[in-house]
Amino acid sequence: MIFKDYYKILGISNYKASPEEIKQAYREQAKKHHPDINTTNTMAEERFKDINEAYKVLSETASRRKYDRMWYNHIGKRQKVKYEESSREKGSVFSDFFNMFFGETTKDNSTSQKEDKRKKVAIKGENIETEINISIIEAFYGNEKKISLRTLDGKMKTFTIKIPAGIRNHEKIRLMGQGKPGENGGKSGDLLIKVQIEDDEKYRLNGIDLYTNLYLTPWEAALGTKVTLNSINEEISLHVPQGIQSGETIHLKEKGYLDGKGGRGELITNICIMVPKTMTDQEKQLFEQLKEVSKYDPRNTYNKL
Repeated sequence: MIFKDYYKILGISNYKASPEEIKQAYREQAKKHHPDINTTNTMAEERFKDINEAYKVLSETASRRKYDRMWYNHIGKRQKVKYEESSREKGSVFSDFFNMFFGETTKDNSTSQKEDKRKKVAIKGENIETEINISIIEAFYGNEKKISLRTLDGKMKTFTIKIPAGIRNHEKIRLMGQGKPGENGGKSGDLLIKVQIEDDEKYRLNGIDLYTNLYLTPWEAALGTKVTLNSINEEISLHVPQGIQSGETIHLKEKGYLDGKGGRGELITNICIMVPKTMTDQEKQLFEQLKEVSKYDPRNTYNKL
């Protein structure tokens, strides 16, 4: 059996080195020969174990004194010994040389057992996240949607998603156990589907409020009127006051989106006054008459700084 020169393993030529010098030498050697750095060196792990073994012996006063006595008893004097990998049983932290002269300590066995136990701890798999687009109507009433995703083995898998009524924009639906598989018997991760609620031509969603446009003729806006407005789930009879202007809004409480507490937000109607692009002769004549008799001048009314 090769008598291991622990000083040489740590790169120490002064056998009377101080504890601080030994610690510094250990740090340098451990960093230099770490297996994570020397990935192409098949013996890096064994060399790293020898470095740790050497430091364990030389960093403790009692074990260092015992080692020095053994060196002189077996070798007689210090010799330059070429570094040679220690033989050790598979999975063992310490070399055969260490075990013969120092024995496997309970402390190290316990540490090794803890490391083995840690390696076998069940680890939950990672979650997988994706997105799905739904309409405002689907979000308001709830719906079922199917999505297809490619699994880790390259195959397509279809999932049925139940969308609850009143789901919020950017809310996530969780499918338990449909993510990446766990390790060491750990549970699989989850599949998280982020819901994107898309605005449509009729409604726009902002929080729990719905926005829509109400289109009026010039005479409806001028005289006031009653109109039937289609909200998301019912028809509403709406009174429009006379003289209403484009850009003004009418707020209808409890006619908006679901708030998740049994209530609803507002339905906010934006007034848009529309002028006909084409007119009959009679309509044109009436507008000409109105032009002659009306003294209303919006430029004079609103163009004031």
